[in-house]
Amino acid sequence: MSEQLQQDQQKLRELIDAHQRIVFFGGAGVSTESGIPDFRSAGGVFDEKWPYPPEVMVSRSYFQKNPEWFYDFYRTKMIFPDAQPNACHRKLAELEAAGKVSAVVTQNIDGLHQMAGSKKVLELHGSVHRNYCVNCGKRYGLEAITKSTGIPRCECGGTIRPDVVLYEEPLDDAVVEAALKEIRSADMIIVAGTSLVVYPAAGFLHYFGGDCLALVNKSETSIDASANFVSRQPIGAMMDW
Repeated sequence: MSEQLQQDQQKLRELIDAHQRIVFFGGAGVSTESGIPDFRSAGGVFDEKWPYPPEVMVSRSYFQKNPEWFYDFYRTKMIFPDAQPNACHRKLAELEAAGKVSAVVTQNIDGLHQMAGSKKVLELHGSVHRNYCVNCGKRYGLEAITKSTGIPRCECGGTIRPDVVLYEEPLDDAVVEAALKEIRSADMIIVAGTSLVVYPAAGFLHYFGGDCLALVNKSETSIDASANFVSRQPIGAMMDW
């Protein structure tokens, strides 16, 4: 462990110890240490060559017009069924069980927080583990996508689609309301692994009224100047204690 990582980790632990109602707000960078690439950094999904930009290929209009190509991209670049929770996921579950973390608000769709044991997880962008038929509404697990080829079909003949928020689609109102309620009532918020450029999720932090905003992200963000604590260390390593 480097000296800087050790110092940053100790400071974050002290802040966590001093607060009682902590909300964790995480993005793609939380899962990179589990082997899931993020979208915008070098080597991420957005950095690769595809016929169209990834934000187009996972848009509602592209899904409707080119479902077979959508699923080819989705299976290849959006689903990582073998990924396992890292130290950050595990520590958050531990802190929730200890009554310190009141909720995890995540932009990720991988389900790793639940796999690690977190109970109050608000998934702003949905989950790859939930899928449904657009025709009859029947629910399916991840295997309906991973064990099928081409366009996954329901027994009724309808298309099975992921219960994820595609580009051009709004967030779920109930999830948004629940997330804002948690953020408003938190005395500390830990923001990690997110560039804070995807709206409306990035705007949720404006509702935080607590006394400690801790930011752990490898690059600068729009809230660096207003944060009480900033670290450029990997969030998994920061919470590995």
